[in-house]
Amino acid sequence: MPSTEIKPISRRQFLRGNFRKNTNSIRPPWSLVENEFINACSRCNECVDKCPENIIVKGDGGYPVINFDLGGCTFCQECVAACDDGAITINNTEQLPWNITADISSECISLQGVMCRSCSDSCEAEAISFRHQVGGISQPEIASTSCTGCGFCVVTCPVQAIKISEKKTHEEYDYEHN
Repeated sequence: MPSTEIKPISRRQFLRGNFRKNTNSIRPPWSLVENEFINACSRCNECVDKCPENIIVKGDGGYPVINFDLGGCTFCQECVAACDDGAITINNTEQLPWNITADISSECISLQGVMCRSCSDSCEAEAISFRHQVGGISQPEIASTSCTGCGFCVVTCPVQAIKISEKKTHEEYDYEHN
């Protein structure tokens, strides 16, 4: 069962009257956990400047965040090389860049009966497939174990039906679907 604890808002959010904003921005790949990242990052913007895909942008407080509306991540590691603060670092060769995955919302036009496969066409990891429907349009499915969270499906979706979010644990998934 997922935690029911209330997540605190930042002082900045409180002073701006922003009580509903999701405080979990997506940091660049291989970033430290949030509190450690905030403590280590000097907001020098080197990762922003070095990102060849231009998807790392200044977020709230000047800290770098990923904007998948601008494109996807190729995991080139330029942000890692640019970070002298150690806020973005690879500790071992098997370390995943992040723990995120794509989610398709009900606004997906394939779910509305319109033929579209732009998300799967852009998915290099082949994590998005389409399940055949008898007498209907195939339905999209995401294999979260294969999804790298690169975000290329986000920018190619014609109706912005794809969002990137943290991968759910088995317990959270079971709770939501029971």
